[in-house]
Amino acid sequence: MPIESGSCASARQAKQKRKSHSLSIRRTNSSEQERAGLQRDMLEGQDSKLPSSVRNTLLELFGQIEREFENLYIENLELRREIDTLNERLAAEGQTIDGAELSKGQLKTKASHSTSQLSQKLKTTYKASTSKIVSSFKTTTSRAICQLVKEYVGHRDGIWDVSVAKTQPVVLGTASADHTALLWSIETGKCLVKYVGHVGSVNSIKFHPTEQVALTASGDQTAHIWRYIVQLPTPQPAADCNQMSGEDEVEFSDKDEPDGDGDGSSDCPTVRGPLTSLKSHQGVVIAADWLVGGKQAVTASWDRTANLYDVETSELVHSLTGHDQELTHCCTHPTQRLVVTSSRDTTFRLWDFRDPSIHSVNVFQGHTDTVTSAVFTVGDNVVSGSDDRTVKVWDLKNMRSPIATIRTDSAVNRINVCVGQRIIALPHDNRQVRLFDMSGVRLARLPRSNRQGHRRMVCCSAWSEDHPICNLFTCGFDRQAIGWNINIPALLQEK
Repeated sequence: MPIESGSCASARQAKQKRKSHSLSIRRTNSSEQERAGLQRDMLEGQDSKLPSSVRNTLLELFGQIEREFENLYIENLELRREIDTLNERLAAEGQTIDGAELSKGQLKTKASHSTSQLSQKLKTTYKASTSKIVSSFKTTTSRAICQLVKEYVGHRDGIWDVSVAKTQPVVLGTASADHTALLWSIETGKCLVKYVGHVGSVNSIKFHPTEQVALTASGDQTAHIWRYIVQLPTPQPAADCNQMSGEDEVEFSDKDEPDGDGDGSSDCPTVRGPLTSLKSHQGVVIAADWLVGGKQAVTASWDRTANLYDVETSELVHSLTGHDQELTHCCTHPTQRLVVTSSRDTTFRLWDFRDPSIHSVNVFQGHTDTVTSAVFTVGDNVVSGSDDRTVKVWDLKNMRSPIATIRTDSAVNRINVCVGQRIIALPHDNRQVRLFDMSGVRLARLPRSNRQGHRRMVCCSAWSEDHPICNLFTCGFDRQAIGWNINIPALLQEK
C-alpha cells in the first residue's frame, strides 16, 4: 500500500508538470509573432547590401532556429523531470522486486540506463531539428546561385545525353530513347532540327569541333555522322524563374512528367540519313566522341570493345579490346590524342594514340561497381563516376590511387567538368544534380521543387562555359533537358 500511494502521488506530480509544460508552449507560441516583428524592426534600421527578399528569408530561418531551440529547451526540462520521477520510483520500488532486495549499485545501474535512453532521445530530436534547418538554409543559398532558365521539351521518351555545339551558331543537342536526336535553340527552347536516321535508341550525341556536323551512337549497333543547318530564331525575354524558387521540395510522380510533344518537334526540319555510318560493332553502341581535330571518331559498345574510325573513309583503324564486360562510356581529350573508356567491369582504361606507330593502355582500378563515365579535365586529370556512389579524381601520372574521392548518396551517371573553373557536375539516379570542386568540396545542389528540376533519373550533364544565358545543361528520363545559369563567382565565393 505505501508503494502504491507513492506511485499515485508521482503520477499526479508528473501530470501537473505536463500541464505546466503545455501552458508554457502556449505562452511561447503566442509571443512568436511579437518577437518576429521586433526582429524585423531592429534589422530594418541596419544598413545591409542584401536584397529585402533574402533578408526576409534569413529572418524566417533564424526565427525557426530560435523556436526549435526553445522547444528543445522546454523538452529538455521535461525530460529531466521525468528522469527525477523515474529515479524516485526506482528507489521506492527497490526494496522488494521479485522477492529479492536490490543493492544500491543495481539501482544506480537501472537509473543510469533509463537516463541514457532519455538522453539519446533528446540528442536524436536535436539532430533531426537542426539538420532540417541547415538543409533549408543550404537550399535557399543554392537557389540564389543556381537558377533554372529554360526547359527543352519535345522528346517522347527519356533523354540519355546532352551536348553543346562548339561552333557558331551554338545549339543544344539531345539524344533520346525515342530513336531521335534533337537540336535546340538555347535561348528560345525551340526545336531546330530532328535527326531520325537511327532505328534504335540514340544513346549519345557529340558535335564536331569545327563543322556543323554531329556524331550519334545508337542501340541499332551503329554510330552516325550527319550534317545539320540551322537558323536561330529571335530570342524572347526569359521568364522569371525566381518566382518559383520559393516552393518546398516534394516527391514527384510520373503524372507530373511533361507531355511528349511539349513545345512540338514535329514541325522542325528533319534530317533522315547520315553522311557516314560506322558499322563494326556487334552490340549496342552506347557512346561516341570525336578525337582532337575531328578527323577520327571513337565508339564504345556493349560488345566490350571500343573502335577508332577514320571519319572520311569510315574505315576501322583500331579495335580496342581488354574490358571484361560491357562498355558504358567513352571520352576524348580536348587537346591530345587520348581516349578513356569506362565499363561495367568496375574499371576504366586510358588509350594513348599520340604515337602513330603504337598505342598504349593503362587500367584504372578503384571502383567497386560499374564505372558509368570517365572524363578528362585540363592538364593530367581524369574524373570517374560510378554506380558505387563515388566520384574519384585521378592524376594520370600516378594511377595507383585517386587524389580525391567524393562520396554521395546515389549512383552517379554521366558527369561533366567545367574545364575553366574545374567544377564537376554530378547527375544522380535520385534526380539530384550536385556541384563539386576538384578537391572534393561540395559547392551546391541544383534546385528541385514541385515546379522546377528533374522528375526522374538525371542521366547526363554538360557545361557551356561561354554562353551568356545558360552555362550548364542537364537531361533526364523525364523526357526533358534543362538549361541552368550558375553564378560561378558567387559559387566559388561561398566555398
